[in-house]
Amino acid sequence: MTEINYQMNIFAGNRNDLLEKIKAAMSVKRYEHVLRVETMALQLAEKWGVPAEIASIAALVHDYAKERSDGDFLTVIREKQLSPTLIPWGNNIWHGIVGAEMIKDDLKIMHEDILDAVRNHTTGAVYMSKLSQIIYMADYIEVGREFPGVAEVRALAFEDLAASVGWQTRHTLSYLIDKQVPVYPGTLETYNTWSI
Repeated sequence: MTEINYQMNIFAGNRNDLLEKIKAAMSVKRYEHVLRVETMALQLAEKWGVPAEIASIAALVHDYAKERSDGDFLTVIREKQLSPTLIPWGNNIWHGIVGAEMIKDDLKIMHEDILDAVRNHTTGAVYMSKLSQIIYMADYIEVGREFPGVAEVRALAFEDLAASVGWQTRHTLSYLIDKQVPVYPGTLETYNTWSI
């Protein structure tokens, strides 16, 4: 991959410095996924006019907190006075919404569009910037993903980004319903906004 020269002062260091920090925070398997998400995010960013540096940083940190303990998340929810309605949802929701707070504290990244992209990358949101849409999709369609329809939705993300967000949300909601698990309210709001 082409080296990206970080110049926007979003992160206090270069890309290699950020890679070292995220690599220390996750398993090899998760780190490899993050690198694939960055590759896809950069391709989508080029297509949809989002600066490469912002897409790179957002992609690299999107799963920064994914392998943290439940206790770490619950501590942050309490200390940051985040909504107590988050408590029952667990890591699949926490690593985005609460993980953004950990990114601010640990990595000193304060760029709100990046933090929102992290918050939204698993559930979507009613309003999603181009960057949030890109990270939401890049996480879903990176080259390591294999599921029925993945080629279709990969192509769609480069043709109509918003439509691909709706596609992903419909399929994710269908998957959760088929598994008969509770659906996070934010996912339903995303579906109602982007899929109908």
